[in-house]
Amino acid sequence: MNIVLIALFASVATFIGGSFALRFRDKLHLILGFSAGAVAGVALFDLLPEAINLGTAYHSAATIALFIALGFFGYFILDRLILLHMNEGEGETHTPQGSFAALTLSAHSFLDGIAIGVGFQTSAAVGIVVTAAVLAHDFSDGINTVNLVLRNSETANWRVAFNWLLVDAAAPVFGATSTLLRHMEMEMLFFCVEPGIH
Repeated sequence: MNIVLIALFASVATFIGGSFALRFRDKLHLILGFSAGAVAGVALFDLLPEAINLGTAYHSAATIALFIALGFFGYFILDRLILLHMNEGEGETHTPQGSFAALTLSAHSFLDGIAIGVGFQTSAAVGIVVTAAVLAHDFSDGINTVNLVLRNSETANWRVAFNWLLVDAAAPVFGATSTLLRHMEMEMLFFCVEPGIH
């Protein structure tokens, strides 16, 4: 299977979600409510139970829940610190929170692409499962990218949000491509150290 082509589906889903948010930006509060609910639903009813189920082979469910809570708490503190920093400079015309949020979502999308690439290099079945999980939330990722930029940057307009949407949409393809490069390096290394090759 062509991993980059499959990652392109994730890019398209992200772009469609972001375009939807740009098209209906006068109803951002409703779109934000939908995307927040979708992300919370996927996290609580799909990802969290699966993570605990897979992790109990190595740690107790209580330990896994503790690390999930610490991760959430750490992110919440980081988000609040950025918000406090933003409010200190109220005379400024630009705030970093929207761009920072869009950057973190783009990094997340890059990791989604890596997950797709590694999944398909493991087996077709694993790759399909990972791709389905990624596609399930990428529409909301696009919505969130646009919403966060438009809501949290005073100088941001639809062009700035669109540029961040392009970065977020391209990230899965670059992530999947990076796994192909690593796979090729490993094959070349294996070929060079194979007995009889000098």
